[in-house]
Amino acid sequence: MKVLKIKKMLLMGACWWACIPAFAQQLPQGVVVYALPLTSVQIQAEATREVFTAGPYAKFAAKYLGIEVSTENKENYSLKNLRLISFVEADAAQTYTVALKDNKSATNFLTMTAAGPVAMFEQNAATSISWRFANAAREADFHNRGTVSNLAKETTTLYKTVKTNAGFERVPVQQSQVVEKNMERRAEETANQIYSLRKKRMELISGDADNPLSGDAMRAVLEEITRLEEAYMSLFAGKSSFDTQTMTFDVVPDAGQPKQLYVAFRFSETQGLLSSANLAGRPVVLELTPEKEVKAMPSNAYEVDKKGKRISYRIPEIVRARVLDGQTVLLQTRFPVYQLGTVMTLPIDF
Repeated sequence: MKVLKIKKMLLMGACWWACIPAFAQQLPQGVVVYALPLTSVQIQAEATREVFTAGPYAKFAAKYLGIEVSTENKENYSLKNLRLISFVEADAAQTYTVALKDNKSATNFLTMTAAGPVAMFEQNAATSISWRFANAAREADFHNRGTVSNLAKETTTLYKTVKTNAGFERVPVQQSQVVEKNMERRAEETANQIYSLRKKRMELISGDADNPLSGDAMRAVLEEITRLEEAYMSLFAGKSSFDTQTMTFDVVPDAGQPKQLYVAFRFSETQGLLSSANLAGRPVVLELTPEKEVKAMPSNAYEVDKKGKRISYRIPEIVRARVLDGQTVLLQTRFPVYQLGTVMTLPIDF
């Protein structure tokens, strides 16, 4: 039974080192190539996009309703949500070999792997596809929102010369014709309808209506009046539509960098979430601050047995992480970062 367990461990070792560079395949049986763990940080960002379409009567809002509204179409982004996730993966730049000569060595090594200080190579690397918004499609519909007909009857006064006993006189003659209303005329009529709806609502609430209502009938009428008022107001104030943009950004901390500051991504009010290389947006920074300074270990603490009788492992550094947008702290947490910690060794047969 013991022999079977050892063979099983050796077979697992062969599978592990088979997925790394070809030189590892020349290692003797029972020798495993492993890596030290590395921490990567993933930031999941979510932004809300607002597409605003100005109302067709916007420029008349101040005159007929006494309110100031935007008269231009615009598109605006705002950060809505951030999520920070840390992952542990194998550091391909820090690989080691260890000889699993018996069941005890294999068990000790697997224990180190399960605990985290040692990492194995994996083939199922995750991939992701980021989708960005296309050009904004303005879907605000202001059609059929008018309160009355689009046509108006205009009376024009003409003059004709008539011969009388006193001589020739100019006599006024009125002529009526149907013409299309201009934009301001339609805006004025819509504003009058808004005031009429408000007046009707006040009459119903105060009980001054000719046909007072109560119960569900009262509620239904008030809801319809509110719906109509909002529809007519949108002709002046405009409409906004909202949707969501989600992107994922990865940061791998570098132990050789003096200041642990990384541009995780960039953000623009007009373009939304952008990659760190896109200078069109302002930087959103990931700041890592070690909680305790790692003390230097004696030089012999890092000594590695050339015969593969010792296991090298990493003790992670606990850091305080903050995601900053300028001086504003968007998110803060703490987690271990292996590559910022220290490397130690211990005998395989501990």
